[in-house]
Amino acid sequence: MIFRRLVIALSTQRRSLSQFSPTTHRLPPSIHQLLSSSTNSSATHPHTVTISGWIKSIRRQKNVCFAVITDGSSAKGLQAVFVGRGKDAEEVKRLTNGAAVRLTGKLVTSPGKGQAKELVIELEGGDGSNTDPGRVELLGECPPETYPIQKQSLSTEYLREHTHLRARTDRIASMIRLRSTLKRNINDWFEAQGFHFAHTPILTSNDAEGGGEAFRIAPVHGEHPAAIAARQSSQDSSSSTSASTGNTPSQNHAPTDFFSRPAYLTVSHQLHLEALCASLSRVYTLSPCFRAEPSLTGRHLSEFWMLEAEWAFDGFDFARENGTEEICKFVEALLRSAVAPLMLPDGTGKRNEDVDLLWKHATSSDAPSKLASLENALSSITPWTRISYSDGIRELAKYHEVKGSRSDFKYEPTYGRGLQSEHERWLAETLVGGPVFVTDYPAALKPFYMRRNNNTTNTNGGDGDMAACFDLLMPGVGELVGGSVREERLELLAVRMEEAGMGGDEYEWYRDLRRYGSAPHGGFGMGFERLVALVGGVENIRECVVVPRWAGRMAL
Repeated sequence: MIFRRLVIALSTQRRSLSQFSPTTHRLPPSIHQLLSSSTNSSATHPHTVTISGWIKSIRRQKNVCFAVITDGSSAKGLQAVFVGRGKDAEEVKRLTNGAAVRLTGKLVTSPGKGQAKELVIELEGGDGSNTDPGRVELLGECPPETYPIQKQSLSTEYLREHTHLRARTDRIASMIRLRSTLKRNINDWFEAQGFHFAHTPILTSNDAEGGGEAFRIAPVHGEHPAAIAARQSSQDSSSSTSASTGNTPSQNHAPTDFFSRPAYLTVSHQLHLEALCASLSRVYTLSPCFRAEPSLTGRHLSEFWMLEAEWAFDGFDFARENGTEEICKFVEALLRSAVAPLMLPDGTGKRNEDVDLLWKHATSSDAPSKLASLENALSSITPWTRISYSDGIRELAKYHEVKGSRSDFKYEPTYGRGLQSEHERWLAETLVGGPVFVTDYPAALKPFYMRRNNNTTNTNGGDGDMAACFDLLMPGVGELVGGSVREERLELLAVRMEEAGMGGDEYEWYRDLRRYGSAPHGGFGMGFERLVALVGGVENIRECVVVPRWAGRMAL
């Protein structure tokens, strides 16, 4: 009897919880879901549906009116056809570009070109003959005279000035959806590899890269300065000072360290991931990073996202010096798995619609060749090229010497110096003509945590040890990924940290990771915006992030 009651109770509980399952509790289908549905709609068996979204365009004729509706879920909008009273219907007269609407009508196969389905909204006639009229609800008006996002071509700089609205354009919306799709594909890859996603800190006291280009944070005392500025900007300039009220920060108040020590916005999550890797073995994150770099090039942002991963044990056989190669293989497999389904045409000859739209809007003259090169790299069964730093410098120097004064290098390639972006692109685009892993840099060029190769002999006549590291260079982008085997030997790590000025107590926790159960491990970091630029053929990285921030520009 007790067992039976228990079974009944459990069964009742399951039925109660089932109402919250994804199959029983779902939002109405998005436009993308409606367009992707395999359910057949025809003139004889139409389905009545309700959609919500914004008007992208509207075209009025005598007895019919056409509008394209988007809810942001797809690069393609859904065409709505208003029949019956057409353009004379009062509810249609009020529709303008940008207005928010909710429409109810029949989803049917479109007889016209350019779309497979359309929504037919038969407005109620004056004679009452239509017994099943469609419905038009204007949820939010959009004055066409002042709406900043007009149908004509809008410059990149204009859209940056209207960052809060630029996601309403096709290109930026496609970029945001591409970011979402890439993130999902990347997560699927790491899940299949047994990794754990980690939420690593954004505030840090560490200097992972040693570049010194970090933002230091301090508490705000009194009223937030942004609130003061907003209030003052709305007041008349002649009375802004006297009208200011509230608790304002003291002009002479010295900044204090809220955490009793200096704190910064992180430039890398690697050190924290290494701490987690020492217990969970395989960890990764996709998190924001910040760099106070004054560069104004199209390759740099002050706020950006980094995909970083660390894993231990597997593949790091130092006796055979193959640790770097194992990470290169992992990165190549990750990119092929996450990117190829979007870039390579499917069985119908089509690729991902957002990728397709972005490449169609690519403005550079060599965009077609870049696209073909990337497709070839993803579809080829040949592993991507590997070249050592020494050999890369040798090829660069040879080219520079042959060209002489006609060389297009601004910086002379020299052994013992880092590769400039022009060098990286020449190696990938001219020498190799595709992706290339540049490996084994001089240790002096790289951060303290990178492992030195057991065999430190270099072939270029330079001095110093070589680091077990790599940079992945891609045509059109330059450096996309950087990674290395991490130094697991405490005594060697301690020396490198001392040389880097990091031998104090504040980094003792990092040495503890080697002191207690040190394990061979490695990892990499990938600039997410650079990946978006690569996949979407976007020239400037500022159009690869939702709200771009760089030196001198802080939107929203």
